[in-house]
Amino acid sequence: MARPERDALTVRAGVWRRILAAVFLLAAAPAFADEVQVLQGTHDDAPYRIDMPAHWNGGLVMFVHGYGGEGTARGGVEYPRIGDVALKGNYAWAGSGYRSQGYHPDLFLADTIALREMFIARFGTPRWTILYGESMGGHMVVAGLERHPDLFQAGLAECGVVDGVGLIDWYYAYTAAAQYFSGVPLLDATAADYDRRVAEFVARIGKPGAYTERGRRFDSAVRALAGGDMPAWGDGMAKHYLEDLWPRVPLPRQSAEFARHADTRGIVYGIAPGLGIDAATLNRDIPRIVPAAGARTGIFAPFTGRLRGPLMTLHDTADLDVPVRMAQNYRRRTLAAGTSALLVQRTQTRSDHCDFSQPLRDETFTDLVAWLERGIVPKGEDLLGDVTKLGFR
Repeated sequence: MARPERDALTVRAGVWRRILAAVFLLAAAPAFADEVQVLQGTHDDAPYRIDMPAHWNGGLVMFVHGYGGEGTARGGVEYPRIGDVALKGNYAWAGSGYRSQGYHPDLFLADTIALREMFIARFGTPRWTILYGESMGGHMVVAGLERHPDLFQAGLAECGVVDGVGLIDWYYAYTAAAQYFSGVPLLDATAADYDRRVAEFVARIGKPGAYTERGRRFDSAVRALAGGDMPAWGDGMAKHYLEDLWPRVPLPRQSAEFARHADTRGIVYGIAPGLGIDAATLNRDIPRIVPAAGARTGIFAPFTGRLRGPLMTLHDTADLDVPVRMAQNYRRRTLAAGTSALLVQRTQTRSDHCDFSQPLRDETFTDLVAWLERGIVPKGEDLLGDVTKLGFR
């Protein structure tokens, strides 16, 4: 049986990301390229790129890109999507392509720190360093700010894994809900029978916009799990509802390292009334995932929320690759730690992963610099309030 369409696209995502990143990097010379010195090479077995404007003012952006799929090769350098606005402001940027592929934020943050040291050896110590990341890079942004405040004075995370290990908890909580409401043992699927089980899952719950009764229950539970009744929710589910399924033994396209840290024992599910099941029953009977022995330490330990510098986050409202729930969770962590004044969050009403308008990206970066340099706190949104009204622009 053929793999469902969305899953087939997901399998190829890592390959296409690397191809497109290489093409984009080659074409990524800004209109003012003659005023920018570009250095490329390999440092500590990781490829890198540094763009230094002719009139550097001392600000440095360290870019940590997203997950590029599984494999044995080194990663690839990507051009940051705020690269042009940074260079036009006479801020330098530097980015590592990482020593490997896979989901290894601990290693990749170390690669980024090593590149920053190389930058300093050549150009001198920057006035400040902003850590800017997308998707998996958001995991490193928050880890960098919490663990290395002496190196990184501020952070910007787009579509970021800002709750760190909380994302894999969410994937497995999502899959457990899919199994519970469909009756299909998805958590125990293998690469050999995954397609068959997913096809049976679709037959039992239907599809977004054409759900069965089982499907309506599932949609309600995962809507609450993702953060609430988000704008563009239907579009998001139509795009992501199959690709977010994670068996206990990850598929070849999924990160085995990330998966071993999953823990859903603390997940609290919700469900709308009138669907024939109550939240107490759901939380009592749904399968739970326990992490591997020795997991959830270091960069995979839950974040503390203890910020010492400003952080801004951007999220698409119905991005179910990295749902808004991650940003909500980190807001709660900062509230508990007493650092919420250092966190400003924004959303855009869209349903793809990392799909922001360039003006919003540029404005957010510019606002972060003004916050860091002049103490002007940017406007943001309350992600713990009425989520039906989210959408900064």
